[in-house]
Amino acid sequence: MDRLRIVGGKPLIGEVEISGAKNAALPILFASILSSEKSVIRNIPLLADINTTLKVLDSLGLKTLFKLENHTIEIDGSTLNSHEAPYELVRTMRASVLVLGPLLARRKIARVSLPGGCAIGARPVNFHLEALEKMGAVFNIEAGYIDGAAPNGLKGSKIEFPFPSVGATENILMASVLAEGNTRIENAACEPEIVDLAIALRSMGAKISGEGTPIIEVEGVKALHGMNHSVAPDRIEAATYLCAGLITKGKVTVTGINENFMKSPLSLLKESGALISSTANSITAEYVKPLLPLRITTEPFPGFPTDMQAQFMALLTQANGESVISETIFENRFMHVPELTRLGAKIDIKGNEATVKGPVSLSGAIVMATDLRASASLIIAGLIAKGETIIRRIYHLDRGYEHIEQKLIKLGAEIYREHEK
Repeated sequence: MDRLRIVGGKPLIGEVEISGAKNAALPILFASILSSEKSVIRNIPLLADINTTLKVLDSLGLKTLFKLENHTIEIDGSTLNSHEAPYELVRTMRASVLVLGPLLARRKIARVSLPGGCAIGARPVNFHLEALEKMGAVFNIEAGYIDGAAPNGLKGSKIEFPFPSVGATENILMASVLAEGNTRIENAACEPEIVDLAIALRSMGAKISGEGTPIIEVEGVKALHGMNHSVAPDRIEAATYLCAGLITKGKVTVTGINENFMKSPLSLLKESGALISSTANSITAEYVKPLLPLRITTEPFPGFPTDMQAQFMALLTQANGESVISETIFENRFMHVPELTRLGAKIDIKGNEATVKGPVSLSGAIVMATDLRASASLIIAGLIAKGETIIRRIYHLDRGYEHIEQKLIKLGAEIYREHEK
């Protein structure tokens, strides 16, 4: 198992290229199940979750080829011969439930282990199952597996989600493109990753409109051809590096992304006193004066993303005053707080609200990553902590950030990946 060792106190200055978005790449990879032809997907990030997804596709009989040197994956959909995604492959990755829709659409049967992933709270799959049942599927959950069948095929339907769930929207979107008739998804998630999935599906011949709005309309087609698609940039990775630059009183430019993906985080960084500038293909955040405190509430897109809450919390330990963060998406997403306090942060939690008092002097310590974004928050804090910070259990980090220590070193950080027995 690896760990990270950080020597704090080095300002980050320079440019970093943003990778393809994990949260866009995973559903797009699963969408390849929908076609019996060859798909080519570019700008794939080199992540543990990508490798897990390829193993799932391989277990279903698909032939996959990951060309690491150019971040491209080729998938042959003609060899699909299984409908089961087993526990040993999907236990570490929440997104594995996204095989349900494509398998039911193409094979009319699916057996999927109940998924795992980060322990940030209950993320039930009932939205997925209830919507698919409206489309004609039937399910049985037993011994940790979801067994689904659509013996008469999926039928277009009106689907209204009680909450704009990203995963459920993606699953139903993929299921509906081969369903008989029209599907209308109401209260759909509007995240850029949904838009990217719709673009990928349209490249396969799907008939979709309304993505990026709360209402998505789909006209089912009888078959899809292979896709040729480049994955959108990772807005969460980009915001993470901008926070890292600001906490070190530096100046960081992220390239390969534009501000349209990140309006809420950038607005808050401006409010905090950061100097933000952008081009069509880059965003720069520069520290110019002491940071101001913020009041943040996590919300579905276009609101502030829950995936950036932990990173902003680390940044706000250096703001001049009292900040308040309300977490409305996941009920257990403050697990990084005890680890930040080990570094010297002053954070009080009441229910779903965290009060962050700053600025405080952070000191290096041994801390433990509890989930993907918590890992990033500990790195950000460690970058300014006096002395050395050791972050253990960084396998969470490798699920969502491509070569993060190498990118930080390029910006001037002193950070080392070490193996611990």
